[in-house]
Amino acid sequence: MNWRLLTFSFVASLVGGSIANDWPQWRGPDRNGISKESGFLDAWPQQGPPIAWKANVGLGFTSIVVSNGKAVTVGHNEDDKDTVFCFDAATGKEIWKHSYPAELGDKYFEGGTTGTATFDGDNVYWLSRWGDLFCLNAADGKVVWNRQIEKDADVKVPTWGFTGAPSVVGEMLILNAGDAGIAVEKKTGKTIWQSANKEAGYMTPLPVQRGGKSEVWVSNATGYVAVDPANGKEIWRMKWLTQYGVNAGDPIQVGDNVFISTGYGKGAALFKPNADGEPTVIWKSKVLRTQLSPGVLVGKYIYGVDGDTTEKASLKCIEAETGTEKWSFPNFATGGLTVADGKIIALSGIGELMVAPVSQEAFKPTSRAQVLGGKTWTVPVLANGLVYCRNSRGDIAAVDLRKK
Repeated sequence: MNWRLLTFSFVASLVGGSIANDWPQWRGPDRNGISKESGFLDAWPQQGPPIAWKANVGLGFTSIVVSNGKAVTVGHNEDDKDTVFCFDAATGKEIWKHSYPAELGDKYFEGGTTGTATFDGDNVYWLSRWGDLFCLNAADGKVVWNRQIEKDADVKVPTWGFTGAPSVVGEMLILNAGDAGIAVEKKTGKTIWQSANKEAGYMTPLPVQRGGKSEVWVSNATGYVAVDPANGKEIWRMKWLTQYGVNAGDPIQVGDNVFISTGYGKGAALFKPNADGEPTVIWKSKVLRTQLSPGVLVGKYIYGVDGDTTEKASLKCIEAETGTEKWSFPNFATGGLTVADGKIIALSGIGELMVAPVSQEAFKPTSRAQVLGGKTWTVPVLANGLVYCRNSRGDIAAVDLRKK
């Protein structure tokens, strides 16, 4: 692949191809947890905001992606199948669904689906926990191509299965599989390059521009790695040992530095990568222990969840450059957050939706409402005035924050 074309395609992939208020991939248009949307309703009546539609998609923690009027998510059904669902994003009317055989995978948790789909042009891409990689037509759900990467690419399935989402980089899909990722042609699924057959981590590959060059960041069971998207060649590596090898939180780019945070009591660090040796650690602390959904960087501050699913996790704000804690909001549990129009949209681990101004002084919700019950680990997604919320049972509530 011509390197100039690759660089252009890489930058184009960072910009995204959907309309500004869509959410076509994990972490949104710019892959940073921030929506460009503004003008949504942040002051709700006492009974809470209206719910535009509800659905149930089966067991799992898969997030929702939205593009060109369609919303896609995935769940596990009682007949030992996973199902990819496509809904009308505004009404919840089912447009299509695609099912395939899949194990429950209830090792140390309920099981079900954990990754997230990706919209790109006319297609939807999905990687199951067990290595089933699909390219589906976004219009009708028909299979364009599929392959089984555990078997035909000899890629080891991690302890909890493949997680994260396929990342589109130009004409490639990059998957967090193996020691440092695998790249396939998005038109055919054919392998372009792949890394050593070691246990992967659980994040979504993150394309970045750092120091004027293209990198893709992935995680494995022992740390975080950056590779050249053109050929998979390693650029730098940060050793980061988390219990059970669960390096799940996506890193955050802070200038030319990298912020990482993981759970199980491990904590966080800011470091400067070094291609010729060990990274330079700027600070390291247990101030933020992110087990699942990563934090969001706004200005000089990172907002994220501190604590595991087994404890009463808090929502926190820390200073990115120093690791200094600015505030802590207790009993948030293991939920997630999105930022839009200078506001934090947070969904707690028990399904309470809150909106608060982005501030390093305190978390002070202007509105809050119980929109779901049960375990709610999945990050809320804002797209075109609706906030899509999901719990582990697969209940979806599309909360209507459109101003009338």
